[in-house]
Amino acid sequence: MDNDKLKEFADRYTAAWNSQTPDNVAAFFAPDGSLYVNGSPANGRAAIAGVARDFMTGFPAMELSMDTLEIQPGKVTYRWTFKGRNTGPGGTGNAVSFSGYEEWTLGSDGLIARSMGHFDEDEYQYQLEHGAG
Repeated sequence: MDNDKLKEFADRYTAAWNSQTPDNVAAFFAPDGSLYVNGSPANGRAAIAGVARDFMTGFPAMELSMDTLEIQPGKVTYRWTFKGRNTGPGGTGNAVSFSGYEEWTLGSDGLIARSMGHFDEDEYQYQLEHGAG
């Protein structure tokens, strides 16, 4: 996939996260693709949709923005910022704002075969409890 198509793919991926429709996120992954969030795997589209659903339910008005897209041979790094208020069921009501990144391995079908996602879990938990600073 050329750089322009990767950028367009990343823009659509961002929009999928903001759609409040978990299956929209899962559709960017190969049927047997995987999404790791700080080392915890979600394998297959149903599990990936479950990860997206958890964030979307906890943060009904969440906003994900793409900060940068770094394209290198054999490696794409998608850097993002997540903002929202934890007003979903059992939520704290606190606002969060944190950044992270995903390292994508794309399959020959142009979908994400594996995404290694990372963010500062301690900072996220602090913000859930105390709000964003």
